[in-house]
Amino acid sequence: MPLHESKKATLADWEALGEDVRAELIDGEIYYLAPPSRKHQAIVSFLHTEISVYLRGKTCKVYPAPFGVYLHNEDGTTDAVEPDISVICDRDKLSARGCEGAPTWIIEIVSPGNMAHDYVTKLSLYLRYGVKEYWIVNPDREAVTVYQLDNDLLPAAYTFRDTIKVHTLAGLSIDFTQLDLA
Repeated sequence: MPLHESKKATLADWEALGEDVRAELIDGEIYYLAPPSRKHQAIVSFLHTEISVYLRGKTCKVYPAPFGVYLHNEDGTTDAVEPDISVICDRDKLSARGCEGAPTWIIEIVSPGNMAHDYVTKLSLYLRYGVKEYWIVNPDREAVTVYQLDNDLLPAAYTFRDTIKVHTLAGLSIDFTQLDLA
């Protein structure tokens, strides 16, 4: 018998934090998020614009953070995350509060304090729930790691000097040389 039994946080616990607190609920643990840097927000803005222009008139929708993604477990619990960019192609997943289920494509921009969270915890979570494509953008290394989670677990590595093909949206490529971080 364990000496210490920790109580897992619930969706109600996470919701009780309020909208002003940036936090995510994954596997019963609450992860507090630091405010994003200017560089982080510049990358989010660039990617959101590129994707939005491409999706104009199409079925899929793109949402930048803060936008709630609720991943429902078979045991009745829910994981709640706020990816930096979420692309949802199944509009039945959209609700008043966000996305109910896995988005088609998720992009996370890492910060120095949350690298393991994006590279390990969230990769595992998104794989488990069926996210098809997951990009991890590392501003400090000027690198992008692309996972095609519905195809191959081996990531592809790119830099901010590359044009990257989006596998889940035929015809879209992101030219990172157009990203202005000045």
